Amino acid sequence: MYNQFKSVSLSHRNAPLAIREQLALNEAEAKGIMLRLKDFFDVADVLAVSTCNRTEIYYSSSSDLNEEIIKLLLIEKGVTDIESFQTYFERFAEGEAAVLHLFQVATGLQSQVVGDMQIPNQIKHAYQWSADLNMAGPFLHRLLHTIFFANKRVAQETSFRDGAASIAYAAVELLEGLMPNPKVLVVGLGEIGTDVCRNLSQKPETEVTLVNRTSSRADELGKELGFRVADFSDVEAEISRADIIISSVRRDEPFFTKEMMVRLRGMSFKYFIDLAVPRSVSPEVEEIPGVMLYTIDSIRSKADTALHRRLEAVPHVREIIDEAVLEFNDWSREMIVSPTIQKLKGALEQIRREELTRFTKNLTDSELEKVERITTSMMQKILKLPVLQLKAACKRGEAETLIDVLNDLFNLEKEKSDH
Repeated sequence: MYNQFKSVSLSHRNAPLAIREQLALNEAEAKGIMLRLKDFFDVADVLAVSTCNRTEIYYSSSSDLNEEIIKLLLIEKGVTDIESFQTYFERFAEGEAAVLHLFQVATGLQSQVVGDMQIPNQIKHAYQWSADLNMAGPFLHRLLHTIFFANKRVAQETSFRDGAASIAYAAVELLEGLMPNPKVLVVGLGEIGTDVCRNLSQKPETEVTLVNRTSSRADELGKELGFRVADFSDVEAEISRADIIISSVRRDEPFFTKEMMVRLRGMSFKYFIDLAVPRSVSPEVEEIPGVMLYTIDSIRSKADTALHRRLEAVPHVREIIDEAVLEFNDWSREMIVSPTIQKLKGALEQIRREELTRFTKNLTDSELEKVERITTSMMQKILKLPVLQLKAACKRGEAETLIDVLNDLFNLEKEKSDH
């Protein structure tokens, strides 16, 4: 099964945001794709991962279905120019590469913001979808639980999860320190404004309102994240209502000015967080009593410090991943010999029971119990050495030879058909 694990990946490394948005999957779509795969192909251990930065499908199959799965995904998402979209995908046709890639994605090594703290939860959601559809077998269960344990070690043993390493997350972290349960107004829903909103969606205690010049974009994001949406023409009324205003409006001159604040007389204390370049909030707004302004430079400095700490932790994170992958590889190889071990146990158990039937007809219940214990113990001791040798052969990559020898010695294939 290990050598049959494969995946296809579309991510920020090869695809621009517009392409990633077009191929993103919500829960219903991810489950739909997995069911399609089950209907069309002989696959197991299917996992569909979709975040704002990547869409990936993992699966186990004896055949390389990567091209077929890419085409299926594109067709399901309504893409007609399939050939041009195929270049955006990475393909992992070897089990070792696919497993390592999933480890790196799940721990945040492959994230656009190194050490992304949301990715472990997104992988858990994908795993739950797979389990809901009964498409997660023993291989995928073991793989993901090994990954979750490695993630726990990363959080406990390194600084890889410390601080806010993206400007969007640093902005959200900043507003958490300003006041409890604030009313937040997000103005401008470009890439950084959208990232801020996705981070805010993890803070259910925060009331968020979206305003954007293109109302369809605000409506779409508001529906996805469960946020209130207001019309751009009502932005001044929304400023009066909000405690914190996060702006990423793109224009040559500041959108939020001192004159605008003067018009809003009698407003309560306000915080502005300006994430735009050029700046969208005039520095003069701080001349209005009760108004405070945080610029992108101060937030970027905080994010850069956190990012530096995370990058310093990368070598330790890679060591943890290498140890976890090695452990998983050993387990996967042992899975190869598990059927042979079970067949050997079954063959010996059949011999034991047949002989007991022949020679214990006149025994009392207590005598029969003793004979059961003795013969069972003998069988377990006989099995011990072949099992240990099989597991050792797995680690040396020589399991197939020993499996063939045991099959011949004990005629295990015949035993299986007899059963």
